[in-house]
Amino acid sequence: MTTPPKDPVDAIVDQWATTRPDLDTAAMEVFGRISRIARAMGDRAERAYAPFGISRGEFDVLATLRRSGEPYSLSPRELSSTLMLTTGGMTGRLDKLERAGLLRRSPDPTDRRALRVTLTGDGLQVVDQAVAAGLAVQQGVIATLDTEKVGQLADLLRELMAGATQD
Repeated sequence: MTTPPKDPVDAIVDQWATTRPDLDTAAMEVFGRISRIARAMGDRAERAYAPFGISRGEFDVLATLRRSGEPYSLSPRELSSTLMLTTGGMTGRLDKLERAGLLRRSPDPTDRRALRVTLTGDGLQVVDQAVAAGLAVQQGVIATLDTEKVGQLADLLRELMAGATQD
């Protein structure tokens, strides 16, 4: 197994080792790379979704509706809580997606005070194509690891996320 070339995180850790050799920078190495990977993959996802006329945030709305199963309909509150968005942020995304014909808002048949947000046929087509494009980008990057390492990495990140999300 060959060691990957040094990266920008190595340079930062080396600088700290020189100026503050008393610091344990192991966590910085992990979280610095996670942060840089997340940013790089977010940029790649944005480019993958652009041909479909949607941003990452808009993809998240469409994908949440798609994952909810038929009839691909949720309340704005359900969408907001799933996506961890304010109602104002959600309204802006819904407005744009509705103008594009990718979803529609309609009265909730069981509660006259509430709304339902539902994927349109065009929205279903766009999200299905966009998710395939986004996954292709992710798979292209993760292909640098063998299947066993991918499984190990997923397990390690799951453990790390559990520790990071505890109160």
